[in-house]
Amino acid sequence: MTNLNKENLRIIPLGGLGEVGRNMFIFEYGRDILIIDMGLRWPEEDMPGIDCIIPNISYLKGKEKNILGIVFTHGHYDHIGAVPYLIGKLWHQGLEIFASPLTKAIILKRQEEFPNQPKLDIQQVNNGSKIKLGPFSIEFFKQNHNIPDNLGIFIETPVGNILHTSDFKFDPHPINDLPTDFEKLETLSKKRILLLMSDSTGAEEEGHSLSEKEIYDNMEKIFQKAPGRIIAATFGSLINRIQQIITLSEKYGRKVTIDGYTMKTNVEICKKLGYIKTKKGTLVGLKQINDYPDSKITILCTGAQGETEAVLMRITNREHRFLRFKKGDSVIFSSSVIPGNERTVQILKDDILRQGVKVFHYKMMDIHAGGHAQREELKQMLAIMKPKFFLPIHGQYSMLVAHAELAQEMGLLEKNIMLAENGQIITLNQDRIFYDKRTAPSNYIMVDGLGIGDVGEIVLRDRHMLSKDGMFVIIAVVDRQAGKVKGSPDIISRGFVYLRESKPLLAETRRRVIHIINKTAGAGRAVNWSYIKDEIRNQLGHFLYVKTQRRPMILPVIIEV
Repeated sequence: MTNLNKENLRIIPLGGLGEVGRNMFIFEYGRDILIIDMGLRWPEEDMPGIDCIIPNISYLKGKEKNILGIVFTHGHYDHIGAVPYLIGKLWHQGLEIFASPLTKAIILKRQEEFPNQPKLDIQQVNNGSKIKLGPFSIEFFKQNHNIPDNLGIFIETPVGNILHTSDFKFDPHPINDLPTDFEKLETLSKKRILLLMSDSTGAEEEGHSLSEKEIYDNMEKIFQKAPGRIIAATFGSLINRIQQIITLSEKYGRKVTIDGYTMKTNVEICKKLGYIKTKKGTLVGLKQINDYPDSKITILCTGAQGETEAVLMRITNREHRFLRFKKGDSVIFSSSVIPGNERTVQILKDDILRQGVKVFHYKMMDIHAGGHAQREELKQMLAIMKPKFFLPIHGQYSMLVAHAELAQEMGLLEKNIMLAENGQIITLNQDRIFYDKRTAPSNYIMVDGLGIGDVGEIVLRDRHMLSKDGMFVIIAVVDRQAGKVKGSPDIISRGFVYLRESKPLLAETRRRVIHIINKTAGAGRAVNWSYIKDEIRNQLGHFLYVKTQRRPMILPVIIEV
């Protein structure tokens, strides 16, 4: 052990710092490697066509057999979502994987959607489980979040003890869960914490996070007064909230129907594991809801972020197969708005209100509690653990800075606080924490359909397409109030046809674009512009190929005025 102690521990964040999502940490001691989490993040609005973004694991190339194990904190996609894209590249005989029962079930269920995946043997761990992986001795402990089976991680290493909080909050009155075990936290702190790695998502929010009990009480007021159907939209992974809505529906004699692939899948898993409990006959199929009065129906669905393909948007756009809004309906947005989605969610709310439906959202009353500790709870965690060194994790850079400042207020020395970014190699021993001069690649890896690669590959693909048949841009200005195209669309052609010599072709193209938009948009409706752009691409692509035997890249641009 004496020789071992001369080694430094390296901690390499491949995601989760300076961003919300894509959480993945590498712990490297000598040749031995431990990985915590393997998450994705969703694309930004300026990333059309991208399905998700995953960590760059090229640092691990050639080191795959040194990976002793992968441990997961909980079942949200920002912590497990990259598994199907990355595990095949890291898997080797002898790789051990650990997760709590619900996290394990969600990972394995999702693996079924991806062909040619290695068969994963995930070992189940619970609150209090202890495992040993080479130089790492690990103990798991329960933490409150907004999904069951969330585990913090205590790691004994040859250089000292590390505590990784996972996403957490201190909830004195959680729904369908036990409150935080402060006695356990105190016991762990007595083992002397060399480094605390703590969730920073709520570090800019003053006070204490809301208890799920307060959310339940406020939502009950809606259930008491709602004259018709209640349509509750939330995240498919917000299991505690889903259970609350089911419980309230049962209390007020309502049947519940669930719509949205992720939500239905998660509810099915949670029912099998006993994390969601329902009375016999509570859950009914979509086609059965017409057998009951509107005042006896709750619809639980996805789409509170205004996602174009989610259930709530399809109902709003009248594109849903079975559901249309009715007078007397109440829509509950039981989630906060993810940064960047504000405009989309606002337009969605407006379009729902135009259809005579009552809308409730978290800014009107407390019907959503985030799963993340706010400043008072973060201070409490620091006070309990009394770490020598501190590394804020999970959050935008401003959140990490706010958390670092909080740690200084709590008495930590500035030199002992690491404000790190993805790819920086953090070196830790009993006496010091510092940055290595080297860095690990941590750029975005884009997932686009079956393609997994960096931006360069996507650009290369586009250039191949452009070099073959050119580019065809059509720009339409749409009057949002009327839902009609204003004037004649502009056309830009590069490498496809010469505009002056193709007037009949361009006139017919303009006519078709106006027809598609006017037919699909319409006045006073929520408009799915992604769908309309796809229709323009598909129909124009076919038309132009028939007329020219060429397939240009078609770029529809729609400007709302």
